Formats: sequence, structure tokens, C-alpha cells
Amino acid sequence: MIDELYQKNLLRLAANAVGDGTLENPDATETLDNPTCGDRITMQVKLKDGRITDLNHQNRSCVLCQAAASLIGENAIGREVSEISMTRDNLQSILQGETVQVTPDWKKLEFFNVVSAHKSRHNCILLPFDALIKALETAKTKA
Repeated sequence: MIDELYQKNLLRLAANAVGDGTLENPDATETLDNPTCGDRITMQVKLKDGRITDLNHQNRSCVLCQAAASLIGENAIGREVSEISMTRDNLQSILQGETVQVTPDWKKLEFFNVVSAHKSRHNCILLPFDALIKALETAKTKA
């Protein structure tokens, strides 16, 4: 199971840790925990005109959660909350074994298809997206 889940492309994505760190004066910060495995992620965002202008994350989590957070770091700048929500929905569909058409920017979502048979790990992968969506919703209410 370990070899199946922790493939090189996911390990590389996690190791890149794009977006790891903290922001000065974020518009919103959200921390979410996954009580079943102990993952914790904090997402910080800045918005302008409803679009993400900057984001960072801090992880105390498994490689799968770290890989998802890094993918967000690679692709979320310039996106609106609706785009992030749609991407999260596409990822959830992939985890459920469905074939989904993803945009070229989010092509690496397909890396997570190896996790589809491991339902207990789905929340690990979705947690960064859920934290980001909550942060975006909080930031929009402050604007």
C-alpha cells in the first residue's frame, strides 16, 4: 500500500512545498484538522477583486496532504473561490474513481487517482482545498 500511495510524482510534489510559509497581513487565515489521521493545515490568503493574489500554507501533515497543498501553491494565484471549489469537486470525483476533464493548469490532480481505493486517505488530500475555501470565504466577508 505504501508504494502504491507514495509514488514519485506525489513525493516530488510534496517535496517542492510550493507556497509553504506564512504571509504578512493576510486577509484570512484558516486552520483545519483531520482528526482521523492528525493532519493539520493552515492556509493564509490575500485577495484583490475576488481573486487570490497571494497564499501560503503551513503543514503538519502526511505526504498526501503536503502534495495537495503544494499543488494549490502552484496553481491558485489569480483564481476565484468558485474556481477553487470546482477544482476541489474535480479532485473529489477523481478520488471516487471517476474520469474528470481537468484544465491543463490542474493536470497534476490526476496524480491522486492512485488514492481512490483508499477512502480513509481522501480527507488528507481534500483538507488543503477545504482550508483554502474557508479562508477565501472569510476573506470575502471582510472585503
